[in-house]
Amino acid sequence: MKFDYHTHHERCGHAEETIEEYIKAAIKNDLQMIGISDHSPFFASEEDVAMPGIAMAKSEFSSYVEEVLKLKEKYKGKIDVLLGVESDFFREHYPLYKMIYDKYPFDYIIGSVHFSGETNIFNKKRWENVSEEEVKKQKEEYYQLIVESAETGAFDILGHIDAMKGYYPEFTNVHTPEVEKALKRLGEVEATIEVNTSGKHKECGGWYPANDMLELACHFGVGVTFGSDAHWPDRVGEEFEEVRAKLKEIGFKNWTIFKERKKQLVEL
Repeated sequence: MKFDYHTHHERCGHAEETIEEYIKAAIKNDLQMIGISDHSPFFASEEDVAMPGIAMAKSEFSSYVEEVLKLKEKYKGKIDVLLGVESDFFREHYPLYKMIYDKYPFDYIIGSVHFSGETNIFNKKRWENVSEEEVKKQKEEYYQLIVESAETGAFDILGHIDAMKGYYPEFTNVHTPEVEKALKRLGEVEATIEVNTSGKHKECGGWYPANDMLELACHFGVGVTFGSDAHWPDRVGEEFEEVRAKLKEIGFKNWTIFKERKKQLVEL
């Protein structure tokens, strides 16, 4: 089976083309399943568009769901279109997010930590004039948030779990036992992480997460799935076969996939 659970489109403000163009790209690339998972609105904000160019407006959310459901029907028999969303995780607001998501027929929800220490993880300025000890603290806080997101049970897939390295490649070389502790805890709560191939388009130049973390994930029994995190249609399914081969090499036996919020295992 070939699939891609992580795609965006023009509603979020920083991706290109319509949802339907991603579906067409998936068919062209011989995928059997395509997940649509644009960035959730900032539901806790009083503003309709709290951060233009980062996530869709609150007023767009229902129309987003409606469009995906219509396309699911339109392409039935050609490809399985799945309704998803990439949700931010804010420890103080996740009950609100969950309450909203429960109103809609999602196939899966990706939970991603994009903000740590009240700053976006992709903000290059956060690393300016920061001591080695402070970087270590930031890394530990980041993984604490990822664990907390998994422990809520609100998310089916954990998104790009070492994406903080995106514009700070040195992040990978900052060692702390909290990373292994985090992977162990993810295994205990039977979490699923994605292998996200978008990191190759950032300064870190590699997948999220890196191979050493995938080895720990395999050791601790963490589930694994695939997402390109495509922000333009040509990236749908990018490096799927390379990821599959690496996962087999590491020792994984199965993909974890979701439909109607139900987990299934399929052979790699």
